[in-house]
Amino acid sequence: MLEPLPQILFEPLVRAALAEDLGRLGDLTGNATIPPDRRWRAVLRTRKAGVAAGLEIAALAFRLLDPTGTITLHKADGAALQPSDILAEINGNARALLAAERTALNFLCHLSGIATATQSMVQAVSGTTTRICDSRKTTPGLRALEKYAVRCGGGVNHRFGLDDAVLIKDNHIAVAGGIVPVLAQVQDQLGHLVKIEIEVDRLEQVRELLALWDVGTVKRYGADISNASHIPRPASLVHSVLLDNMPLPDMAEAVQLIAGRWTTVASGNVTLERAAAIAAIGVDLIASGAITHSAPALDIGLDDL
Repeated sequence: MLEPLPQILFEPLVRAALAEDLGRLGDLTGNATIPPDRRWRAVLRTRKAGVAAGLEIAALAFRLLDPTGTITLHKADGAALQPSDILAEINGNARALLAAERTALNFLCHLSGIATATQSMVQAVSGTTTRICDSRKTTPGLRALEKYAVRCGGGVNHRFGLDDAVLIKDNHIAVAGGIVPVLAQVQDQLGHLVKIEIEVDRLEQVRELLALWDVGTVKRYGADISNASHIPRPASLVHSVLLDNMPLPDMAEAVQLIAGRWTTVASGNVTLERAAAIAAIGVDLIASGAITHSAPALDIGLDDL
């Protein structure tokens, strides 16, 4: 079941977008050409096939400018769409609906485009156990919406921000002086419930992690949190390993070496064309920034009924 996005998360964004578009004088064109009491019936209609995302967000744009209007949704977020499908029927004040049109479509087309791109990649790895996840490569201010769109397309979410998990990247390792010191510092600073992912881009780093795994306890993170602090267990803190920009043969060897000790995430140079080959290696997740930062908008229009 796809949980709806709470309105409290997107209403401020919709209000800000409407205010940006209306400016200081409102819709000059609509006010000059349409009588103030004119009613209008229209539909949101797809031009291309895809996946719906952001329907309630679009509906809110219309409702905010015409609280007396009615909006009937014919599709739900996550629904597969074909060309000429009607997503919603709208009946309200003509001036208000036309003033809200661009804001509503900006959200709806953008988020549906992300859902569509995500579903394409999900379909590319069908038949495997690999899942598609996103990244933090999102539009500033729209992260919660864009990650929701990923879920609409059948993907799952990676971390939402810097504060909900640890992701030790190459620059953290470099600044700390290596994998051993960086994990030691994490062990000293974080609580036992914080999940940790570490990025590696060479097989030598995978082997270094495996060597650390064999030191002290070999229980996975979360299986034993009662060990004395002096027992070295840095690799048992790790929850997942991000295999970044590895050639496919190296990535395949890394997965074999890890052998289920940690969740494996493939990242870097992930394209729709390469997704199936990456999934065939046996990684648990494929992280794609393209499904959010480069997804083309899905063509949807507001048409007279």
